[in-house]
Amino acid sequence: MLLVFGLTAVFRTVSDGTFHCPHCGGDRAYRRRTGRRWLTVFFVPLVPLWRLGQAAECRTCRRRFPVSALAIPTAQQMAAALPAGMRAAATLVLRSGDPSDGTARARAATTVLGYGEPGYADADIDADLRLRDELLERDVARAGAQLAVEAKEWFLAQVVRIGLADGPLGDGERQALHRIAELLGMSRAYALGVIVMTEGAAR
Repeated sequence: MLLVFGLTAVFRTVSDGTFHCPHCGGDRAYRRRTGRRWLTVFFVPLVPLWRLGQAAECRTCRRRFPVSALAIPTAQQMAAALPAGMRAAATLVLRSGDPSDGTARARAATTVLGYGEPGYADADIDADLRLRDELLERDVARAGAQLAVEAKEWFLAQVVRIGLADGPLGDGERQALHRIAELLGMSRAYALGVIVMTEGAAR
């Protein structure tokens, strides 16, 4: 009897979701696939051999990419990161000064609303002020990862204006602003320049 041996790759889906497809250039459904090489007899996989690793397969173009492609933010994630980042930054600078000051709170609400967070008001500010620094800093860093250099400068300047709303910046506010700048990916010298320039324009 003649036996026909061969090798084949068999893939199975381990998860799915939405990602930014590098080939399509937009948000697409994907499936995360893991593969394994099999020994076949009469074209039927019978003996599992070595693993082939994992890949992300676009359900639209059918191309496969390294799973690192899943780390690229989708358009929806990018759209959500900016208002969340400003909301967090506003909270950090408010907390470092006088969080009960009405002028500073109003400035924070106006700024966050301008960054696309609908309905942001006093109750939201109070809720955010109860959040841990680690959660707020994570949101600022996520926003910073989406911003170009000029946009980071504008972002920081807006946060400085929140700090200035209740009067000159205190030491705590300056420390908070430099921490925000660091999370945005700005150097200390660059951040200092933005802070000083914004202070000067506010006088």
